[in-house]
Amino acid sequence: MTVAIVTDSTCDMGPEALRALRAEMVPLTVHFGQETFRDWIELSPEAFYRKLAQAPVLPTTSQPTPGEFAEVYRRLAESGVDGIASVHLSSKLSGTLESALLAAKDAPVHVDVIDSLTVSGGLALVVKAACAARDAGGDLETIGAAARQCSDSIELFFVLDTLEFLVRGGRAGRAAGLAASLLNIKPVLEVRGGVIEPFMRSKGSRRAIVEMATHVAERSKALGPLEIRIISALADDLCQLLADAIVSAGTLIATMEFGGIGTVIGTHAGPRALGVAYHSGK
Repeated sequence: MTVAIVTDSTCDMGPEALRALRAEMVPLTVHFGQETFRDWIELSPEAFYRKLAQAPVLPTTSQPTPGEFAEVYRRLAESGVDGIASVHLSSKLSGTLESALLAAKDAPVHVDVIDSLTVSGGLALVVKAACAARDAGGDLETIGAAARQCSDSIELFFVLDTLEFLVRGGRAGRAAGLAASLLNIKPVLEVRGGVIEPFMRSKGSRRAIVEMATHVAERSKALGPLEIRIISALADDLCQLLADAIVSAGTLIATMEFGGIGTVIGTHAGPRALGVAYHSGK
């Protein structure tokens, strides 16, 4: 059985990395007034954050239409695949999964639509688990099971330079009341059960990084060596600080990789957002 892997642009891996995995990407869209850009395709993260700094009002984002998913599913079916595993960001953060489900109903081949219950670096790890299961010869059922098992074990934490973008973008949830910029309090947030929740408060970004790293190290003692993905919105310096802190904390590490945060997630996270996603490498 030949199975294709489809995801959306909020995995924040970018077209080149996804091509290397032989995975297809359906992009979400970011809107600056009347200007519209497809995430990761028509606007790079570098160009996006420059544009964001100059924008008089916050951009907005939108999910792909069912028709956009249907076109990808149809093209893959015509290429000869027997099934499709379609892995997407949390249904509690976006309607993207619903668009995929609607398109899957009339697809020429069976499409298993998977809610990762995570986003960005967490979604990237779930997509990689699905690709690994496919490359190992798994059928659609096996690939779906591998993706869901990975999704169940993903933990994602992040610290934002400011909560302004998350609050104004309507994605803050119960984290909305944590802003305390005058005191330089940096909230560490997590994606839990598919939604954004407060995790802890830290005095400044560096303290937040140390506390995130300490937590990752503690989790590795319980879970075993971790597959780790560190992500940032054009903050390579913070990525390195977090990576060093994770190592220094004695974390059991199977793999560690780095990635950027694209335009859609960046619209809600803002510049210099920093996160870490991981799951057991067992």
